[in-house]
Amino acid sequence: MSKSKKHSKKPSSQLRTVKGRLDISRSGMGFVIVDDFDQDIMVKPQNLGKAFHGDTVSVEFEKPNGKVKRLEGRITEVAQRKQSEFMGRIHINKHVAFFIVSGEKPYPDFFIPNESLKGANDGDAVIVRLVRWEKDDRKPIGEVVTVINARNEADLAMKEILVDARFPLSFPDEVLKQAEALSATITREELSKRRDCRDILTFTIDPVDAKDFDDAISIRNLDNGYYEIGVHIADVSHFVRPGTMLDQVAYERATSVYLPDRVNPMLPEKISNELCSLRPNEDKYCFSAIFQITNRAEIKHKWIGRTVIHSNHRFTYEEVQQIIETREGLHHKPLLLLNELAKQFRKDRFKHGAINFSSQEVRFKLDDNGKPIGIMIKESKDAHKLIEEFMLLANRTVAEYVSKIKINKEPIPFPYRIHDNPDEEKLKPFAAFARKFGYTFDIHNEKQIADSFNKLLTDVQGKPEQHVLEQLGIRTMAKALYTIENVGHYGLGFEHYCHFTSPIRRYPDVLVHRILQECLDKKIQVDKKLEQKCTHCSERERAAMEAERAANKYKQVEYMQQFMGEDFEGIISGVASFGFWVETVDHKCEGLVSVRDLSDYDDFMHDEADYALVGIRTRKRFRMGDRLTVKVAGANLSKRQLDYAWVPEMPAKKTKSKNTVQPEKKTKKKK
Repeated sequence: MSKSKKHSKKPSSQLRTVKGRLDISRSGMGFVIVDDFDQDIMVKPQNLGKAFHGDTVSVEFEKPNGKVKRLEGRITEVAQRKQSEFMGRIHINKHVAFFIVSGEKPYPDFFIPNESLKGANDGDAVIVRLVRWEKDDRKPIGEVVTVINARNEADLAMKEILVDARFPLSFPDEVLKQAEALSATITREELSKRRDCRDILTFTIDPVDAKDFDDAISIRNLDNGYYEIGVHIADVSHFVRPGTMLDQVAYERATSVYLPDRVNPMLPEKISNELCSLRPNEDKYCFSAIFQITNRAEIKHKWIGRTVIHSNHRFTYEEVQQIIETREGLHHKPLLLLNELAKQFRKDRFKHGAINFSSQEVRFKLDDNGKPIGIMIKESKDAHKLIEEFMLLANRTVAEYVSKIKINKEPIPFPYRIHDNPDEEKLKPFAAFARKFGYTFDIHNEKQIADSFNKLLTDVQGKPEQHVLEQLGIRTMAKALYTIENVGHYGLGFEHYCHFTSPIRRYPDVLVHRILQECLDKKIQVDKKLEQKCTHCSERERAAMEAERAANKYKQVEYMQQFMGEDFEGIISGVASFGFWVETVDHKCEGLVSVRDLSDYDDFMHDEADYALVGIRTRKRFRMGDRLTVKVAGANLSKRQLDYAWVPEMPAKKTKSKNTVQPEKKTKKKK
């Protein structure tokens, strides 16, 4: 048979083409993930065409005929690039320049023409933009966008994480000029359109290192015996106008990104830290929700609109927590009142179906070079819950108001923050697992599910299984997202909910402010692309979360490097067929114990129903939630990977047992 006939295409009737997202493994093998397909389509390296990891592609594959064990295809078209800018290093050899993309995923080298080097030298870390990769191009053609100046490898790694997640490291000059041209002056014309709240006691409560204060609380007694409490939010939409380049850049980012040693902001510093930051002793434009509330936390009246405020004091969470605990200090009476009201709001939420999930936040203590020298566990205390409850109240109130407004008897498009009901198929194995610890779980309806979760979360406090059941419970939940389809927020127990309270760092809040003002003015302009914008904001939020996780993982590895060979107590935080993850109790740093490193003890199989690895001969179980001792065996910064080794409780006896008995059994098995 001739070579051409041997490689001839299958008849078109046997081929099918679909679109999906390409995932390329470290080995270079591709897998196209297609919605509604039970399995991915495998693509060998030679059939990847011009596609990169993460691209949306068209893939051609042969329909299964009963003999085909798995789908295999070839990429015929790149429908959409996941990213166009990449970070890596320039290599110049005899006046020919190539760019090698950094990271774990395999990419082809880029050819960089000399006129596109932008002053980059051999070995420089750079950001390169893909210019083209056409049919006749052997390699992708790129151009240098930025030469990266990094203080050290860790600084470079943080920048790489941001670029990989498609968050620009800086703002275009035109955007910075637009921001600098904005004025902080409170004009008489603008003041006439707003409610003046400057003579009411107002303060902010934020983390100690915060610079962008985008929410404030005001409080005063009314003659009718009620309390007037205002939730005041920075009026970003006053400065960031639709159609400007400033707005376009904010939309593209859609969120600020918070890494351990830096913030990559959604808006330029002039806006986030100056114009819109509700700093003490400065008049500021706000969008506010103002309530008349009884001492029993009954809301008697609501008002929503634009205001001007004047913050009297800037509190940190720690300062407010001390005032709550000691019942004395600056403005202690209004703070204690707000705390009591927040507790009643919280109690009422749980009564109506909210779920009391809480999680610890790990923060790194860094030296001047950004190197982690300690780890702090941040817990949510009354001061945090105080602010949380009033922000939830404002978000809910705005969503309820807009949900009632109709155009042609139809609800107006609005970016709701929704959280769908739990998936019963995910709940069943979780309920069965919880039952093994003695906890009953009723999954007959949404209210009983919420009640069961709250009872479990209360009963499990302080018990060995607390960590595993909390983590697994969270995993059964749907993901919150932005959409114009208002199905409510299951986790909060709210029928209507949106994000209104953080427009400095979230673009959906800016959209909410704009639509809200249109509703108040009765000049609604229906945005037919709003669902597309919601999808974009949800995707950017997920990208930011993944970047934050990657950066935290890097800092974990960087921190644990100093403890190579040392033992730590840990808790099994996840289980897979190839090993199990352990999170150290003291540092909350997670690493992998590979089944390869357990082979001297036994061969292990994965028991998915029990979230465990089980020894075939010894029946030794490593189950999610188990406490054990591990040794730090490896710390790979480039892969952001920690490797742990299991330390048996009685190493001397177990070593003897393994050396005398187990190898003998293995030998017989091989024969």
